[in-house]
Amino acid sequence: MKQVGGSKMTIVFLYLFLSILAVVAAFPLVWIILSSFKTSGEMANHPLAFFPKTFTTEYYSRVLNDLNFTTNIKNSLLVSLSATLITIVVSALAAYGIVRFFPKAGKKMTKLLITTYMFPPILLAVPYSIIIIKMGLVNTWTGLVITYLSFSIPYAIWMLIGFFQTVPVEIEEAARVDGAGKLRVFIQVVLPVVSPGVVATAIYTFINTWNEFLFALLLINSSGKMPISVALYSLTGSEILDWGEMMAASVIIILPSVLFFMLIQNKIAGGLSDGSVK
Repeated sequence: MKQVGGSKMTIVFLYLFLSILAVVAAFPLVWIILSSFKTSGEMANHPLAFFPKTFTTEYYSRVLNDLNFTTNIKNSLLVSLSATLITIVVSALAAYGIVRFFPKAGKKMTKLLITTYMFPPILLAVPYSIIIIKMGLVNTWTGLVITYLSFSIPYAIWMLIGFFQTVPVEIEEAARVDGAGKLRVFIQVVLPVVSPGVVATAIYTFINTWNEFLFALLLINSSGKMPISVALYSLTGSEILDWGEMMAASVIIILPSVLFFMLIQNKIAGGLSDGSVK
């Protein structure tokens, strides 16, 4: 009985400790969201107040209409979705090919691919900029997408290999016996099995490209083509920094990723756990 009581106390303590950590982690985000609904007078007189006395959407109206953030949101969506779609198509085909046709060379290849993440992005900023300039793709979404692909595809291949290794060869052989070709087997048999892993990889890629700042700042110099992360940074260059607008713009950037992640977190967790089984 003592052991049962002790284990219950341990569980209660762990839940309490994790709850405190969750509150500490979520507090800045909640404070930013609530502050974005304060009036300009309250933001100036009581900037540290947690709950606004009067809720208003004046800052969101300014950010979306006056500052034209809707264009920047469209730019980020276009770049992020394009990079994510290309990454998933190329990485899924590459990972499947490595697992099924080059298993021995694939192990060495995956180690080589993952080494690309050993270098910090700032170290690659100059060579990437030179390459994009010589290709004539400065201030174009194409150049930015190509840059994102060079980072996202290697990691996505490495991540998807673990998922494809969990697919039994027998179900593919059974499909071929029924007359299905290699491409049909891949699309109709293999992909549905590894769909949780594909979704997890796609979400990871989308969030990374949505939040990326350094290369977007270096390669895009037109306000009409700026992604939303660079547009947020441009607010700091004004003579008088409006913290209300900064709060509202930050919420617009962060909240979609948070909500999207919360909606599909179970599928991501399941996909990651499936991919860990080899």
